Amino acid sequence: MLRVDELHVFYGEIHALKGVGLEVRDGEIVAILGNNGAGKTTTLKTISGLLAPRRGAILLEGASLSGVPAHEVVLRGVAHVPEGRRIFNRLTVRENLTMGAYLRTDAAAVRGDLERVFELFPRLRERIAQVAGTLSGGEQQMLAIGRALMARPRLLLLDEPSMGLAPVLVEQIFTAIGDINRQGTTILLVEQNAAMALGVAHRGYVLETGRVALEGTADELAENAEVRRAYLGE
Repeated sequence: MLRVDELHVFYGEIHALKGVGLEVRDGEIVAILGNNGAGKTTTLKTISGLLAPRRGAILLEGASLSGVPAHEVVLRGVAHVPEGRRIFNRLTVRENLTMGAYLRTDAAAVRGDLERVFELFPRLRERIAQVAGTLSGGEQQMLAIGRALMARPRLLLLDEPSMGLAPVLVEQIFTAIGDINRQGTTILLVEQNAAMALGVAHRGYVLETGRVALEGTADELAENAEVRRAYLGE
């Protein structure tokens, strides 16, 4: 579904991505692991059109995304849940979810997808008229994921969905990620919680200072001594 080849991205003179390459196959969950500053968020932002690469290629189902503006990337089937959630704080839960379907004209299908979001996250149904900025951190993360799903993406980009959440909420979010994938959505997941990420992913990549240092199946990475020492606390 997605192929990234030799991606080079700069912030001014800072060389953030130094030839990153990865692929995501249809139906997979692929995890990207790495420490702060490794290039994980930059990779997702570049795929979704928020950053422009200086060199390299991004192919979605064989078609280039290079130079495609972010709203057009959404129309092509990619939705991005950014780090820090970035919900519309002054809008209600319903209004936030409706914004996720902003580019769609199939009203009946939008209503069906709204119901799907409420089945995944029942708490959002209970909070439907509540102003989003007053939700808990976990509820805001559910809302951010739900808003992205309202675009009906084939590929969902998730950036640090567990950040700042209590362990019980992390479990709920990752259960939902598994459910979303089983319902047919391919997922590229950036996550600091390596144990949770590898527990749900099929394959993974480890980024170090803008380069892919390791790749393999989730089981292979979970058994790798370097990964266990650096990311699993052993």
